[in-house]
Amino acid sequence: MHKSLTRRAWLAGASVAARAADSLRLPGKVRLALIGLEGHTGEVLGPLPRLPDVELVAISDPDPQAVARLSRRPIAARARQYTDYRALLDREQLDMVAICGTNGARAPAILAAVERKLHIVAEKPLAIDKGDLDRIRKAVAREAVRLTMLLPMRFGSTFLAMKQIVDSGEIGEVAQMGAQKSYKLGDRPEWMRRKQTFGGTIPYIGVHMVDLMRFTSGREMVEAVAFQARIGHPQLGDMENSTATLFRLDNGGAAALRMDYLRPETAPSHGDDRLRLAGTRGVLEFQPATGLTLVTQKEKPRVITELPPARSLFIDFLEAVYLGRPAGLELADIYRVNEIVLAARASAERREIVRL
Repeated sequence: MHKSLTRRAWLAGASVAARAADSLRLPGKVRLALIGLEGHTGEVLGPLPRLPDVELVAISDPDPQAVARLSRRPIAARARQYTDYRALLDREQLDMVAICGTNGARAPAILAAVERKLHIVAEKPLAIDKGDLDRIRKAVAREAVRLTMLLPMRFGSTFLAMKQIVDSGEIGEVAQMGAQKSYKLGDRPEWMRRKQTFGGTIPYIGVHMVDLMRFTSGREMVEAVAFQARIGHPQLGDMENSTATLFRLDNGGAAALRMDYLRPETAPSHGDDRLRLAGTRGVLEFQPATGLTLVTQKEKPRVITELPPARSLFIDFLEAVYLGRPAGLELADIYRVNEIVLAARASAERREIVRL
């Protein structure tokens, strides 16, 4: 075990994982509805067999065939079916909703749920324009509901390990970061091809890596300049398939994020996510092809193979809401990463450096 992953930290992570693997009991029944079937629905549906106190009572999506497909799965067989989420919210007695629809429809659905004083698990980004993001922030504060966003990567073993190593001081002060998201294009739905329903590639997938860079490094982003374009692939319409963003960090360092939908179909995986943290005493880097590697002034390069257990974002949220445990993803971080990606997109559109 790497020395920066102390036995105490590892056992604490193992304890969390053990709770996630076993049934989680809550003080009472939690009536859950799923609104929209896009994105990371598995983050919510996957843990349900281990959550005897959470009942999926209703599902909604504008596509009745998508609703019917989900209803054939045992986990959703008893859920009532809707094609209009407003009707679902009006008719069902709920405690929590998971909102996983298209990007442009997300903010109105979140606001409708907040008005009914429901706790919310939302896909990302929360909104595709700053006005809607500000309305969500004010409504959540006014109604005192709990909100999280589906950023599951920060709960993964590799990135938990990166945070622990940085927090240990082993690579010193992080001065530079490099991050990548590269995806196969595949057959993209119509809503992703129009700006008014998609909102842009930078907010859509950039939010993951912005969160990871902040989470693992402990650094804040204070300025950004970004570029975005669609190169070739005219069928994509407004959807960008190539973006690059440069951030200035709060200590004067820099972070670069490159993203594309140019990964060849012959590649062994759908995505290629990478994260590199360069500090004053060493470099910590993750690539799928090489794993998590560390080199410091005191140690030669090595692969870190013993990692803390992965955690469930949804279970973490339930524990925070109903058991009073600290949230692994705080609301302030959720709002901040949304602000950053919307500002980065504005930089690309206006072709100027923006303050964050």
